[in-house]
Amino acid sequence: MSTQTTRPLSLRHVDFDELYARHLGRHSQFGINVAHVVALYGLWYGIYAAIDQAARHLGAPATWPILAAMAAMYLAVVAINAPARVILATAALLIIFVASVLVLPTLPAWSILGFLAMAPAFYKFQSWNHRIWTAAADMSEFNRRFPPGRDLNLILLVYEIPICLNYLLFRRQDWTR
Repeated sequence: MSTQTTRPLSLRHVDFDELYARHLGRHSQFGINVAHVVALYGLWYGIYAAIDQAARHLGAPATWPILAAMAAMYLAVVAINAPARVILATAALLIIFVASVLVLPTLPAWSILGFLAMAPAFYKFQSWNHRIWTAAADMSEFNRRFPPGRDLNLILLVYEIPICLNYLLFRRQDWTR
């Protein structure tokens, strides 16, 4: 058995191409990849906007360094294992994303709860999309390499956006209905 197949799941050692191939087992349809990007954008928008609004209400002189640092840390983790073109696409999306949060005016403090509510709402939206786009392959082989559970969920939390961007921007040959 190779080191690759026996190495436990870890954010430091992710085979991006293998993770992408696993992704195609359940997400080979164009629509679900678009829906997942929208869902994850909305989920993270809620979290970032809640942090932004909380920092403003606590009197932070500027919130952009906080949000930019969070995005940069995320990109640094992605950059450990993703291909350069995917890193650049993710960086471009992060710039748009952080800018979209920063254009919000300071809203009433109660809006923080509304933004936090976006996270579970968009998570449900993401899950619901599996009812519309139902194409799925046999995942037995991938489940041996990527056992479902906490470790896989953490890896997917980090890599789902880069994987979807890879699919949508660079892998047109993988698109199906």
